[in-house]
Amino acid sequence: MFLSLFSKILCHRQLLFDVLVVLQDIRNTVGNIPMEWYKDFPHIGYDLDGKKIYRPIRNKDELDEFLDKMENPDYWRTVNDKQTGSDIILSDEQVELVNRLQRGQFGDVNFNEYQPSVEFFSSNVMMHPVTNRPADKRSFIPSLIEKEKVSKLVHAIKMGWIKPRRVEDDSRGRYYDLWASEDSSILAKHRMHLPAPKIPLPGHQESYNPPPEYLFTEEERALWEQQDPSDRKLPFVPMKFSSLRQVPAFPRFIHERFERCLDLYLCPRQRKMRVNVNPEDLIPKLPKPKDLQPFPTTQSLSSGVRSLTVCVCVRPGSDDGSVRFWEVCSSRCMRTVQVGGAVKNVAWNPNPSVCLLAVALDSVVLILSPSLADRQVVLSSERLLLGQQEAEPAEEVGPITWIEAEGEERNQGIHLKIQHPKAVHQVAWHAKGDYLASVMPDHSSHLQVFIHQVSRRRSQNPFRKNKGLVQCVSFHPVRPYFFVATQRSVRIYNLVKQEMTKKLQANSKWISSMAVHPGGDHVICGSYDCRLSWFDLDLSTKPYKMLRHHKKAVRGVAYHRVYPLFASASDDGSVIVCHGTVYNDLLQNPLIVPVKVLRGHVITNDLGVLDLTFHPTQPWVFSSGADATIRLFT
Repeated sequence: MFLSLFSKILCHRQLLFDVLVVLQDIRNTVGNIPMEWYKDFPHIGYDLDGKKIYRPIRNKDELDEFLDKMENPDYWRTVNDKQTGSDIILSDEQVELVNRLQRGQFGDVNFNEYQPSVEFFSSNVMMHPVTNRPADKRSFIPSLIEKEKVSKLVHAIKMGWIKPRRVEDDSRGRYYDLWASEDSSILAKHRMHLPAPKIPLPGHQESYNPPPEYLFTEEERALWEQQDPSDRKLPFVPMKFSSLRQVPAFPRFIHERFERCLDLYLCPRQRKMRVNVNPEDLIPKLPKPKDLQPFPTTQSLSSGVRSLTVCVCVRPGSDDGSVRFWEVCSSRCMRTVQVGGAVKNVAWNPNPSVCLLAVALDSVVLILSPSLADRQVVLSSERLLLGQQEAEPAEEVGPITWIEAEGEERNQGIHLKIQHPKAVHQVAWHAKGDYLASVMPDHSSHLQVFIHQVSRRRSQNPFRKNKGLVQCVSFHPVRPYFFVATQRSVRIYNLVKQEMTKKLQANSKWISSMAVHPGGDHVICGSYDCRLSWFDLDLSTKPYKMLRHHKKAVRGVAYHRVYPLFASASDDGSVIVCHGTVYNDLLQNPLIVPVKVLRGHVITNDLGVLDLTFHPTQPWVFSSGADATIRLFT
């Protein structure tokens, strides 16, 4: 086994020596040392006579190498001898030897690697060893000669006689031109490399002899001088010269070079990946309007009004100052009541057991009993109006005066007059039908809101301080809460505890109208800046959703009592009906879907639809506009 291994080593060494040695007498006698030691010298070693072997001149570039590779048939078998620096063309035997060595075979073809091995030692155990020579002392004691050599080397290094090998400084590779050639190997390593912004190529207007259409006229030149430099399309004025020799020096050369430097300096150094998102995926998936029916879609009736409530239409005071009652089914005017002045607002009592109407007329609120219901409802209404007026302290009643109607007014159905100190703009009933709120907007007074009790004929001012210009008020349908809308916010007061419980921020400039959901947990507010705010009282004091469907001011908003519908009226002459489903699950948000845009009113004096309200049982909506008409959409 030992003999076969030794012979294999000898064969490899002899064959490699035959490959690397040149057939001439020039032999490099430096021995088996790294040839990199001679890379800084013009020679690469010494021959047998001690003469220097100079490095051969190699002036081939990559193009010559490529041509040699294409044209020289022996290029594939040519190797470079590092000890002589010359190219050697391998013979067929040498190529075969290299191939055998690469395949892991022996160099000698005639060598038998499976020949029987010679046993130098017997397999029988012998009594005495082959040699009994004791080990030398130097085999286990450190060598003093090696210690002396190492000490000399250490002393030479300390004295600076021996210097360590020079380490190549790679600091030059750390700094590079950021916007060098685009195919640079250094820049190719950076995946987020951005090329330098290109300078726009010159156009015809920058020529010394541009076409006439590129030259400025006097008007264009005056406009160019008046514009801000950042708004100008061209930073210079095109000029025309007969020859290139007459072109003067460019006065903005330094400015352009400085702007170019700013472009390079302020260029972003990081590339932001753009997220490819389908725009249709960003649109929320809403149900189709046909799946949310019923809702009003068609105009059915039309008549002249200014403000309205269900089953009641009011003709403006500028016409005849009357309150007219129509029957919706037959569109017939059932009764007309002359009030003698312009009517600001009307409100039908929401209690189905009584038939009463509140009319805001200048500074007076009229309580009407039109006697249009059955006998039992009419008797209940009269019983409510016949309550005894109780004497109250002056500070509680204030400037409110209750007046019993008599004579012709009583025959027309007017039972009570509530005299206010200022003009009343809105009236609102409580859900039980006994309490009535009136609004008198005034910046300088705290007497803006009064709450009246019809059965006892009492009035009170719930506020002692002025909290802002009141726009409208509303009662909570179930709880003892009172909503007061000012210009910027909506305040919610607890009438039992007599304290403010919540303040809603509408995020709008001027609130115009307000409506409370029949469930009492949601509020919508319209504003003069074309917005409709939906508030979720259990969620936050800020709008849950802001709708900007109208192009002009929103004048009125309303909820339907039964169906999940709400609508808004605007000065753009349209009424937008939306589906608003409120879920009992507090974790599920309300579903708000616009379903229909109703048009029909004519815009008059920049005013469109002034007010709207829903039918109490049917999915119908009534709207009144500035064109002195009321329209029913079914």
